[in-house]
Amino acid sequence: MIVKRFLDLFFSVFILFILSPVILFVALYIALVDKTNPFYIQERVGKNGKLFKLIKYRTMINNRDDDIFITIGMRDPRITKLGYFLRKYKIDELPQLINILLGHMSFVGPRPEIPKYVKQYTPYQKQILKVKPGLTSYASVKFSDENKMMEGQPDPEKYYIEKIMPEKINLDMKYVEHHNLLIDFGIIYKTFLKIFILRR
Repeated sequence: MIVKRFLDLFFSVFILFILSPVILFVALYIALVDKTNPFYIQERVGKNGKLFKLIKYRTMINNRDDDIFITIGMRDPRITKLGYFLRKYKIDELPQLINILLGHMSFVGPRPEIPKYVKQYTPYQKQILKVKPGLTSYASVKFSDENKMMEGQPDPEKYYIEKIMPEKINLDMKYVEHHNLLIDFGIIYKTFLKIFILRR
């Protein structure tokens, strides 16, 4: 979709330019206070199953999140003090504007999953890989408090795979089957409300 790609390019460049002082400040703050690489790069599955490196701000204690793919509750002890704030307002996702600029992602689309979980998709579920993954989606809005849902579960990863992931995929399939720019703007609007208005 040429128009969608143009909008992705335009807005990713525009936002990166406008927010560059904030983006740099957060990166420097993490580097100085937590004494670690401010960015966390993780392999994710993109359109047509192509792997790419997703970029986020590091919000966990260095070297503690490399083999654990889910967080349990917003007070997961691995999350740093700054990381809690960044996650609450989704600021940790800002570096993914670079992924959008590079064409790995779009502003709206199914959230990219890690290879470990994609391997468990059924042939039907793999249809969500037909579109470019996004910064936000129907599932992102509904499961914005996903970590809280797993809090107290005896096996959080099993709960994620068996309960949360199928529901997210169903919502993603809804988007794959029916999506256009109007729907995209609607999802972005709902995301904004969820993060900055309803979460207060």
